[in-house]
Amino acid sequence: MTKLSLLHTNKRLLLGITGGIAAYKTAEVARLLVQENVDVQTVMTESACRFIGPATLQALTGKIVFTDLWDNRIANNMAHINISRDVDAILIAPASADFIAKLANGFANDLLSTLCLARNCPLFIAPAMNWQMWESPATQRNLAILQRDGVTIFGPVDGAQACGETGMGRMLEAQELVKEIQKFFKPKLLQNKHAVITAGPTYEAIDAIRGITNLSSGKMGYAVANAALEAGAKVTLISGPVCLKAPFGATLINVISAQDMLAAVKKNISSADIFISVAAVADFLPSKISNQKIKRINGNISLNLTPNPDILEYVAGLPKPPFCVGFAAETENLEKNAEAKRRKKKIPLLVANLVPDAISSDESALILLDDKGKHPLSKALKIVQARHIIKHISLLYKK
Repeated sequence: MTKLSLLHTNKRLLLGITGGIAAYKTAEVARLLVQENVDVQTVMTESACRFIGPATLQALTGKIVFTDLWDNRIANNMAHINISRDVDAILIAPASADFIAKLANGFANDLLSTLCLARNCPLFIAPAMNWQMWESPATQRNLAILQRDGVTIFGPVDGAQACGETGMGRMLEAQELVKEIQKFFKPKLLQNKHAVITAGPTYEAIDAIRGITNLSSGKMGYAVANAALEAGAKVTLISGPVCLKAPFGATLINVISAQDMLAAVKKNISSADIFISVAAVADFLPSKISNQKIKRINGNISLNLTPNPDILEYVAGLPKPPFCVGFAAETENLEKNAEAKRRKKKIPLLVANLVPDAISSDESALILLDDKGKHPLSKALKIVQARHIIKHISLLYKK
């Protein structure tokens, strides 16, 4: 067996086990983590106890296993708070379809689900279920919600299942799960760096109820913020109007217009090491804004527009700018237009995509453009692409 190596300093992990035959693998996960000096605290659901006994996990971890929300061994009888505050991360393995549904919808009717809801640390889940349960629209909806909420999902994989069928839904093997936790506990790519990230559209008022905006959903910017947090960065997320929840741990600043966004950037940029301009900022705003609703009239009306400030250009032009990353959404001549934008703004990295492929979608295909040329990324979930972007930033930033 290949020897794993975590940090020398002890890390604390809450290992949650839910009902499923894959619970037998979790005993090996606990054993390997303890070997690597990880302090493992186990919490089991009632269903989990039907598949593996708490005594097994207690023997492997050397710690009492908690199963009851009303456990009076906790001094103030608040196990859901005390236990969640004493760990660096939570891993649920296996995560059943039922428990995934609980997490996605905020249910808190047992100790483990309540701990997850009350946590102030990252949450990882390792799904395990029959392939049809995995492919169920309900399960996929719940997983999409968890991804948007910043939960990291490990696996599953395709393979033989306990029911005798074969398909997607098999939990990752213990060694693979430990490797994923190892990555989390290792020094981060952007440790102790401050990233200011803009996301979403801006809204430029025409009158009291009408305005100019665009179709940006903010999904890419929020994914980049989540990936930066995973990489250890302090993240300030400056967001236009979107229907998304900010990633856990980010400082969210809500803005409306491009002028609002620029003001927020100016206020926070002095402490930034990295500036990532993902927002789809309106290029123009009305020259005159009516305080009242403009009434319908017979005939045409004219709307005069004036250029908005270029936020990325402003930041890149500072006397001592942070490492600047731009985004370009194009409808044609993607590489040509994107590279021209990168050179005009004099920035080290620009991320380009075609608008029809990315707007409001959870997936996108990207091209990263830097001084060495182009680096295409095949179509994938935006959180996956965001992690590629952050890794690329870390490589360029070190130089």
